[in-house]
Amino acid sequence: MTDTITTPEQRATAGTISLYGFAHARPERAAELGELLLSFVEPTRREAGCLEYHIHQEGDRTFFLYEVWRSQEDLDRHMELPHMKAFMDRRMDYLECELDAHSGAMLSPYPR
Repeated sequence: MTDTITTPEQRATAGTISLYGFAHARPERAAELGELLLSFVEPTRREAGCLEYHIHQEGDRTFFLYEVWRSQEDLDRHMELPHMKAFMDRRMDYLECELDAHSGAMLSPYPR
């Protein structure tokens, strides 16, 4: 299996990054946050390096975000886009608490 990542060195150079987390909306802004997050889906999926980009809803006010990027550089470029910077600057207008976000290198091979 040539795609299997077996050593720390291979994991460090594999490059594929996943980003996932929860956004807990303020009660009065939940619908608006959901619409805003959904508006990011199609343009983000067209970005170079975006392998997956999904928004899920859990209950009335909790959103689960899941992204997979070809590299950290691709994710960094995405986060520098004007609409992403604007969202990050005003995220607390929509959220009850800070984003519960996590990222890391994928250890399992991404199907290419």
